[in-house]
Amino acid sequence: MPLARNWKLAPLWYTSPPSGGGHLGETRAKRAIQRTRSVFEDWVAWIPNEMDQLFDATRNELESSNSILNITLDEALALCKGGKFDYAKDRANIFGGLFDRLSTRVSSVVRSIKDHGTHFGTLPNVTPLSSSNFRGSAGQRVSLINSVLAKVVFRERTRFFHKLDSIDEIVMESQKEAHTVISEMSGNTAAFSELAWQKLEVLGYDLNTCTGETTVILKSFFCALPPEELETFRLKLVKMVPSLYEANPGSKESFKH
Repeated sequence: MPLARNWKLAPLWYTSPPSGGGHLGETRAKRAIQRTRSVFEDWVAWIPNEMDQLFDATRNELESSNSILNITLDEALALCKGGKFDYAKDRANIFGGLFDRLSTRVSSVVRSIKDHGTHFGTLPNVTPLSSSNFRGSAGQRVSLINSVLAKVVFRERTRFFHKLDSIDEIVMESQKEAHTVISEMSGNTAAFSELAWQKLEVLGYDLNTCTGETTVILKSFFCALPPEELETFRLKLVKMVPSLYEANPGSKESFKH
């Protein structure tokens, strides 16, 4: 039987953050006073309009890719439950392409944050991954290592970059395993097809968790990002994830709404 699923983009206690307000030129003193001390405070914190637009555009891109992936997976699981294994198998390549799409977007956002933090030293608040939020072997293994390391390493910089690397590793491992399962599905029996979709459901769950974790890190990153670094980071993100924007990526008004 397919496992019950409860998809939420932002894991744990996170809900939609409030909209930003004001312009960058007005905000340095205000943000210095409001600099938060925890990831939860970051999630509900005010950020300037320009940062808020970029955060929303990125978050919406991840959410839409995640939603399409979930719909395809739900359809395949329903077909398996109804005994229509051949029809479910037809969804496999579509699912693989959508899995790649979301994986690429999550990794691109993670690498954009890492690259900027490496060059500018911008370090946000960060909490370690929790193995309880992952179900696959790679996700549980990597998140457990990250959690243990966070307890023994006291340098904020090390904890931040190790979490980014951990998310990227889980995404890549899940993507690789998904392709293996899909490849094996094409040449096996109907009974294997149902088992394969259950494995893909677990991998999709872990990718969903990585998507939520990346979204939360991005909000904390904007809370720590100095206004004068925004344009540099925006251009980096546009280059890595061009689908975030419309035809004119050089314009600050080109965010998709």
